[in-house]
Amino acid sequence: MENNIKNKVIVITGASSGLGEETAKYLAEKGAIVVLGARRSDKLEKIVNDITAKGGSAIYQQTDVTNKVQVQALVNMAVNTYGRLDVIINNAGIMPIAPMSEVRTDEWDNMIDINIKGVLYGIAAALPVFQKQESGHFINLGSVAGIKVFSPGGTVYSGTKYAVRAISDGLRHEVGRNIRTTTIEPGAVDSELKHSTNHEESSKNVNEFYKLAIPAAAVARAIAFAIEQPVDVDINEIVIRPTVQEF
Repeated sequence: MENNIKNKVIVITGASSGLGEETAKYLAEKGAIVVLGARRSDKLEKIVNDITAKGGSAIYQQTDVTNKVQVQALVNMAVNTYGRLDVIINNAGIMPIAPMSEVRTDEWDNMIDINIKGVLYGIAAALPVFQKQESGHFINLGSVAGIKVFSPGGTVYSGTKYAVRAISDGLRHEVGRNIRTTTIEPGAVDSELKHSTNHEESSKNVNEFYKLAIPAAAVARAIAFAIEQPVDVDINEIVIRPTVQEF
């Protein structure tokens, strides 16, 4: 089924590290054309250089997913450069963990802006393209914390990931047919996500928990599996976590 990935134009947000970086490299190895967006352009440039040095196709644009104009510009660049867009992977996310009693409203705002609105801006930018093409694939990064509340400390984070799951389900029902929607819900995966927390006790707990993390490559393979399916197959949801993780 590798031919179902080869030459597909795939936009990835949050592509400068972790799941985004690993997925970009893996899909490029399978022949995809990857269009990468993230805030850290220096890291994006290095990733693109690594991919092209190995014969892959990749371009990038600095993108803050909290800015809908920038997300639209990323999608526009893909379409203007390659004439189409086949997949958008709404991957950017943060996970600052702290008890609700800390009332860290700035962190709550950031999670809502990146984890929810960032996904919505990706959908808003890509959906008209997919509808015009009568084809396309949304892949939205949720979390096992969007299935069971990650507590103590992860209540708001879980809220954002429950939202991603609900938005993805609703989107699938609304656009369906020729446009596919997949939610990827990882457990503990080795990435920079665990470094989002600056509450001292919560940070210690998160770092201890993440000792069981699986490599980001495991999620990249799951994403590739969803993409490479025949056009009449829609992988709705993939939950992927370490075998030793309880939820």
